[in-house]
Amino acid sequence: MIATILYILACVLLFSLAIAIHEFGHFMVALKLGLRVEAFSIGFGPILWKKTVNGVEYRISAIPLGGYVSIPDVDPEGTKKLEGGGEADKDRRERIPAWKEMLVAVAGPVMNMVLAVIVAIILSLAPGARFGELPAKIGFVPEDGPAAQAGMKAGDTVLSVAGRNVSTWTEMQTEVQITGGNPAKFVVLREGEGEVELTVTPKRDEVTGALFIMALSVTNSSGAVAWMPSRNPIDQLAWDAGSIFRILKGLVTPGEAKATANALGGAVSIAEGIYTSLRHNAWDGLGFLRFLNVNLAVLNLLPIPVLDGGLILFALIALVFRRRVPDRVVNVLSTCFMYLLIALMAVLILKDSRRSWRMHARKPGEKANVVERADEIPEDR
Repeated sequence: MIATILYILACVLLFSLAIAIHEFGHFMVALKLGLRVEAFSIGFGPILWKKTVNGVEYRISAIPLGGYVSIPDVDPEGTKKLEGGGEADKDRRERIPAWKEMLVAVAGPVMNMVLAVIVAIILSLAPGARFGELPAKIGFVPEDGPAAQAGMKAGDTVLSVAGRNVSTWTEMQTEVQITGGNPAKFVVLREGEGEVELTVTPKRDEVTGALFIMALSVTNSSGAVAWMPSRNPIDQLAWDAGSIFRILKGLVTPGEAKATANALGGAVSIAEGIYTSLRHNAWDGLGFLRFLNVNLAVLNLLPIPVLDGGLILFALIALVFRRRVPDRVVNVLSTCFMYLLIALMAVLILKDSRRSWRMHARKPGEKANVVERADEIPEDR
């Protein structure tokens, strides 16, 4: 019980670190540029604790799913909404140069990337860290599963799924989820036959909601998890960025958007990922922190109002066209998208919680109807 509590506290600390370092970037650049900084908060909504130091109010707020720096001259409406209500003091806002707004906005994602690079380097130097990618090679095909019904055999190496090339087991699993359970063309390399085309219809697990082809990988002798592909720091960061860009591509690709959206996870999935990785290996937990920071950096740079990318977009418009987007338009867009993002987070939390409940409610000894790892095969198979 004590160990579980310690792991949960470690999860909270790692998640908070990713948020705090992001907001610290905004905070430090704003101070260096001489802007007014009213508050620095971990979490948003009602304030649980606060202390003022050198004119800045440091806070811990009730909803631990984000954080913010209150910089009225950059985003007066957005931070007031995050603080839990109230209108921005428009009379106190000063019009600052657009390039300053841009530097403040980009500083958060940059700090996430800085932390990710530091973690990647630490992992590359850690003798106890385990690395290694599973090739997209079939180790075992259970009878009566989708893969067996399609004619897949042990020893086959998957080259592509639905026309998209794959080289690792993780990439193959990602493409399987994006099929949405529809029949998909698999191209496999088979010894003595060359490339063979198969049509596989993935099967959905009723508990987790994930899709499986019921073909198991070769054994991963290193014991490494998906987000620990290589000891090389550049390869680690490239894997992180590639994963999030693949999801973003799926969200905007006709025919993939619905399945990709259904596969998304929220704060509960992130917490479970951190918790599981820490229980598996402390270095794996640090690797997940690296992965999380790269994801935060990329997502926050999307050109969406209320995100850093939205502020950057408005600043670029001001610099290029010498005319600012009217404050009223910016405020309305930011408020609308903020509520949309909060609603999205709520939906993802509900979905993740229901999935987690189904997994924990599974009766003792009851097995999932699918497995996809060679080390999960019973010894007496």
